[in-house]
Amino acid sequence: MTLAVCLAGLALCFASNANMGTWKLNEAKSKLPMGAPKNHTVVYVMSGDNVKVTVDGVDGDGKALHNEWTGKFDGKDYAVTGDPSSDMRSYKEVNDHTLEITVKKDGKVTTTGKIVVAADGKSRTIDTDSTDAKGNKVHMHGVYDKQ
Repeated sequence: MTLAVCLAGLALCFASNANMGTWKLNEAKSKLPMGAPKNHTVVYVMSGDNVKVTVDGVDGDGKALHNEWTGKFDGKDYAVTGDPSSDMRSYKEVNDHTLEITVKKDGKVTTTGKIVVAADGKSRTIDTDSTDAKGNKVHMHGVYDKQ
């Protein structure tokens, strides 16, 4: 459900989604396991009728990471580029402030989660559950501030 704002008497509408914009990781408020990747900056922008998500951060060893995803918030899989741990990602819009995310590698679900933007639009949380390379269950809670 994307909120559309239309001007009275005009056929001009602007789509809006609370997730759009640049989000910066607030490490002090986040609960990330030792050695987990950190997505320092996540940017959501419109790209035609799709959404482009660009992620920059560091992997568990502190090496720079960058990945991109372009698609719709329709629950369907779209390709991820630049992420060695995933090749497909889907986002499903639950409501104007909530997305569900599913991450896959070679057809297998590796991560599921929920992204919730605060009512004031100034912060968002992402809670994910995944399985690491050793088969251990991992829960991450990230808090991001709108830039």
